[in-house]
Amino acid sequence: MTPPNTLTPMKLAILGLLAQHPRSGYDLVKVFSETAMGGFSSSPGAIYPALKSLERAGLIAGKVVNQSTLRPRQIYKLTAQGTQSLKRHLRQPVTRDDVMRNSDGVLLRFAFAGEVLGQDEAIRILEEFAREIESYLPDLKAQLQALPKAAGPYGRHALQHGIDMYRADARWARKTAKELKQQTTTRPPMRISNAPRTRIRKP
Repeated sequence: MTPPNTLTPMKLAILGLLAQHPRSGYDLVKVFSETAMGGFSSSPGAIYPALKSLERAGLIAGKVVNQSTLRPRQIYKLTAQGTQSLKRHLRQPVTRDDVMRNSDGVLLRFAFAGEVLGQDEAIRILEEFAREIESYLPDLKAQLQALPKAAGPYGRHALQHGIDMYRADARWARKTAKELKQQTTTRPPMRISNAPRTRIRKP
């Protein structure tokens, strides 16, 4: 079984998208190329090798549909093992290393956790994200104070920018978690479908 920490951000994104509904490689390429998800893929051509890797690991399964047509499609869906791997990965705690090197990955986990695991897990990720940032900020402020004045203002301004961005992220996480808690209805986790979507043909 593939351990959850071997999932790259792109593979996590693929599993999360397939949790929504089965998709073809072409469908996934369109998502990565036409939306903000593109930040998790180095290139459209990287999607297909990632799909093959996930299939070899037993996390997804591909099936050819429309074989009788001129354009058969390979549709990928999550396996039971893939679903469990995705859930384990989303349940991992947010760490200082995540804050320093993988903030986008934390936001990706938040986005899918709400759909796959439910609102409580999404809120948990936000609160841990905010706490880790807030515990990291004093270290950054100390680094800023330790910068020699003779070094010039540029490094100081760059570091201050980083501090300001972290503060904004923490404020956003706290605000969003509070808003989610105040919602009167809690959306249950979505049911992950393993059946390909089919178009209904009109008579």
